[in-house]
Amino acid sequence: MSTGSSTRVITTHKLLEMKQRGEKISMLTAYDYTSARIVDQAGIDIILVGDSAANVMAGHETTLPITIDQMIYHAQSVMRAVKNPLVVVDMPFGTYQGNPKEAVRSAIRIMKESEADAVKMEGGAEIMESVERILSTGIPVMGHLGLTPQSIHKFGTYAVRAKEEAEANKLIEDAIALEKAGCFAIVLEKIPAALAKRVSEQLSIPTIGIGAGKWCDGQVLVMHDMLGLNNTFSPRFLRRYGNMYEEYLKAFQNYVADVKSGDFPNESEQY
Repeated sequence: MSTGSSTRVITTHKLLEMKQRGEKISMLTAYDYTSARIVDQAGIDIILVGDSAANVMAGHETTLPITIDQMIYHAQSVMRAVKNPLVVVDMPFGTYQGNPKEAVRSAIRIMKESEADAVKMEGGAEIMESVERILSTGIPVMGHLGLTPQSIHKFGTYAVRAKEEAEANKLIEDAIALEKAGCFAIVLEKIPAALAKRVSEQLSIPTIGIGAGKWCDGQVLVMHDMLGLNNTFSPRFLRRYGNMYEEYLKAFQNYVADVKSGDFPNESEQY
């Protein structure tokens, strides 16, 4: 059973206070009980149960295949571990685009079945009706602009977004509209740092950057990427804080060798 958002140390209101006093916000993904427990103990402000689970947990090429049932499962696992961070769950592709009634049903399912604190949605004007309907039920919504991985087939590339003036202006308009609708924060993914600075300065709600430079109010990374578990992914914005791929590989190889040689278990490791 989760601790419930009423006892959470970090709340949407506290995130707003952090922005107001210039305190940076830390956000990291987690998808299971064990990793979420460690992330919680590290002092992270926000845990994102990301649809990136489709990539790092299930091996899909895009985030599109993950289902709402799978997202709820991951969120439930995370919620059993956390005490302090705000927990935000990605609404997966197909659960809110183009159908506001379905969006509300999906968001309510996620909140009721996972007991998480908020949902995250990708897009601006094109999903605004769904955002407003969800917010009207009392469910907190985090926005997501710039590179929106659920729209990969529309854009055809994971390249930096909003480099041209027209797209940059639309992003600013979308950000303002999301804030006006009632979103408590917005993720800005893979956009020019100067644009992210402009957006962050114009909004009263926090911006959380990933590949959007240092001027955002906070930063988010995918856990598997920053730990170096995914050793084939090396975008410019990624800083690796570990080389866990090599650590895992070495540990597994040592285990295999010890089993094969008969060294494991030894006398002190048996009953």
